[in-house]
Amino acid sequence: MINLDYATLQHLWWLLCSVVGALFLFMNFVQGGQTLLWQVARTDKEKNLIINSLGRKWELTFTTLVLFGGALFAAFPKFYSTSFGSAYWVWMLILYTFVLQAVSYEFRRKSGNLYGSKVYELFLFINGSVGILLIGAAVGTFFTGSNFILDANNAVTCTSPLRGLDAALSFSPYSIFNICLGVFLVLNARTLGALYLINNIAPGESAELEARLRAACWQNARWSLPFLGVVVLFLLLMPGFVIGEDGTIARQNFKYLRNLFANPWLLLLLLAGLASGAHGVWHTFKSASTKGIWFGGLGTVLIGLTVLLLPAYNNTPFYPSRVDLQSSLTIFNASSSPYTLTVMTYVALFIPLVLAYIAYVWYLMDRGKIREEDVSERSAY
Repeated sequence: MINLDYATLQHLWWLLCSVVGALFLFMNFVQGGQTLLWQVARTDKEKNLIINSLGRKWELTFTTLVLFGGALFAAFPKFYSTSFGSAYWVWMLILYTFVLQAVSYEFRRKSGNLYGSKVYELFLFINGSVGILLIGAAVGTFFTGSNFILDANNAVTCTSPLRGLDAALSFSPYSIFNICLGVFLVLNARTLGALYLINNIAPGESAELEARLRAACWQNARWSLPFLGVVVLFLLLMPGFVIGEDGTIARQNFKYLRNLFANPWLLLLLLAGLASGAHGVWHTFKSASTKGIWFGGLGTVLIGLTVLLLPAYNNTPFYPSRVDLQSSLTIFNASSSPYTLTVMTYVALFIPLVLAYIAYVWYLMDRGKIREEDVSERSAY
């Protein structure tokens, strides 16, 4: 029998949601690869190789996003309702970009396509750039907060007419942090996309394409470093908020730095993630290795896990309100009931089986590297 106290269940479910969120950030290699299409592909053959390689995995990315949203809704419903009330346009625009992605893979090469393939390729670029940038800005609000007020009945009042778009469009240091986090995620996704395509496209299909992918991997990894540096600097220096013993929320200087010291395992996760990602990029650029995606993917998962856990643990509000501090959300006041979390924990015991199934499906998809003959069928993307 599962016999965990309420606080432990709340921490456990934020951890589980964060793991799914970190896996989603890894799966963004699909979106990153989409943005590389016009940069690295010179012929229709190369375009078809790239899109059909990514097309094997795009549904897994979308499924991971839905699973992340579903887990948050079940475990922390108050956050779900509050964020949609205060950041409505951010979440809707993210959804629209993923709809564009699904439509593009479905219709890009269909007979009778009225718009032409380039329109759908543009949709794929929008999904991989604007969509991921907005996801980064939304994650940034876990640290910088949003403009909302909750009344006694938990009804949400958004005090900004932009309804969440101010996370990226307002002129404030908080927007700088959110934008830098979003741009880093875009560039990291592009790096992962190049690493994945190097691994998934059969050697010898196009030596020129592989060379351009290796160059793009190195280029985007270097471009991402200044934005990562700004994000880390903000996290080390920016103030945050703390939950007092009486439940009130107060400002605290160097809050996220304090969280790292209070949970040194998070600092180890961050350093291990940075080292793994750097190894994957460097090894791919300096050798003929095709295994960099696994090091880069592991690094992304570890960094993403750190970023998602840092604003919630150690008595920290994970969704601060910038206009009414006491309306801020914590894992304690935003979670489901003890009964719901307990039942969900029983269901979560099947997670290893689900992960094993996903790994098996991935293995079946990638048993053979993608070749030109694989994209000449009528069913190809």
